[in-house]
Amino acid sequence: MPRNPHVGILPLYLELYDRSLPTLRAEQQPFLAQAVQGLEQQGLQVSVAPVACVREEFAASLRHLEECDIDLLVTLHLAYSPSLESVGCLVASTLPILMLDVTPDEDFGLDVDPLRLLYNHGIHGLQDLASMLKRHGRDYQVAAGHVGDESVMKRCADIARGAQAAREWKNQRILRIGEVFHGMGDFQAEETLLASRFGITVQQIKPLELKESILSVSPGSIEEEILLDRQRYQIDLDPAVHDRSVRLGLGLRDYLDQGGFTAFSMNFNAFDSPDEPIETVPFLECCKAMERGVGYAGEGDVLTAGLVGALERGFGRTTFTEIFCPDWKGNRLFLSHMGEVNPEVAAGKPRLYEKEFPFTPAKNPATLACAFQPGAATLVNLAPDAGNQFNLLYSLVTIDPDGTHPHLKDWIRAWIRPSGDVRRFLESYSQLGGTHHLALVPGDWRTSLGAFARILGFTPCEIG
Repeated sequence: MPRNPHVGILPLYLELYDRSLPTLRAEQQPFLAQAVQGLEQQGLQVSVAPVACVREEFAASLRHLEECDIDLLVTLHLAYSPSLESVGCLVASTLPILMLDVTPDEDFGLDVDPLRLLYNHGIHGLQDLASMLKRHGRDYQVAAGHVGDESVMKRCADIARGAQAAREWKNQRILRIGEVFHGMGDFQAEETLLASRFGITVQQIKPLELKESILSVSPGSIEEEILLDRQRYQIDLDPAVHDRSVRLGLGLRDYLDQGGFTAFSMNFNAFDSPDEPIETVPFLECCKAMERGVGYAGEGDVLTAGLVGALERGFGRTTFTEIFCPDWKGNRLFLSHMGEVNPEVAAGKPRLYEKEFPFTPAKNPATLACAFQPGAATLVNLAPDAGNQFNLLYSLVTIDPDGTHPHLKDWIRAWIRPSGDVRRFLESYSQLGGTHHLALVPGDWRTSLGAFARILGFTPCEIG
């Protein structure tokens, strides 16, 4: 389960009112408390800075929130506040900004008491500040509506989860086992670019470098893991196949833990020996890693592996996948992959079986197979673009119920329906440069993904 996002509220106010209207600040405290409560009810952890009026106070309040280790800075105008008092420190901060454009009164109609203007005019302070942030090239997002409107607070929470995922994307350590699959170019991004722009580092090893970690795995650890597998999965394989896959998987798990890796990718062709202790392919551990919040993608794709990890730790229940086949007649797309799926997206208990592996001399691996849970989901792709830029493609889709053919039991599988014509979806996807490696997250995460993209400097590309 991902942690709850942590937001920090920066309340903005006008020094003039402390002199001319000395009771107004206290009278606006219930409004601030209502905003805090609304965000907390959406599952957010909320820290509140002291109310700030002048530059020195804004600098101190911002330092306070930075020390709270927040994911997202939320500005809240309790009244008008001149932008030049706050814009300097906000532009200098690296925190993502959400401007909460709310007021305490829902009804400001024709019969309003004009004194209520004092309590509801923060909107033009927000406009002053937003204009200045825009002029300085500082990115921000806005959520507008009545402070008691649950949909406004949900939008804030969705943006906060996008900010949390963006934070998880940065400064990752990603492991690649083996070379990138020969000839695959779409997902490759310059590692120097990933390091300089996002602080992401990539380490590449050969499978043989896992040997020490595998040999350190105790028989007791293997037995415990197999017992857990019997609870989690439908077991349909020879114990020897299960044993060798678990041994290799636990060794890989230890290597990832010891190295502090947040994501990894492997090229199955690199596992080319039938000899112990690396005599098979660790498909099973790839599945378990995603469930633990460690990102994964196949064929040496560290870019999508990092994406899957960031989304899993930010949103939860994220799996690596590929679009394999179109169902033109049914207006659907078939998703699958060789042996890697996050069990959290499964419709029922995944089946653990021995998979035929004819690609290298390695022995057959233990592999999971399952259908995806039907319902709404968001399909996501991070696509390198010209000029060292990235497009974040995302689309709300519907996962259909499982297929009916008896041989499907050996496959990772899902049929998804785009919201419109599958032909137009595929045209748009490839016009935007989408790669053949994707992430899928159950639920509607479009608002969060838009925030995620903006914070990281990706171009958000929603496909309808």
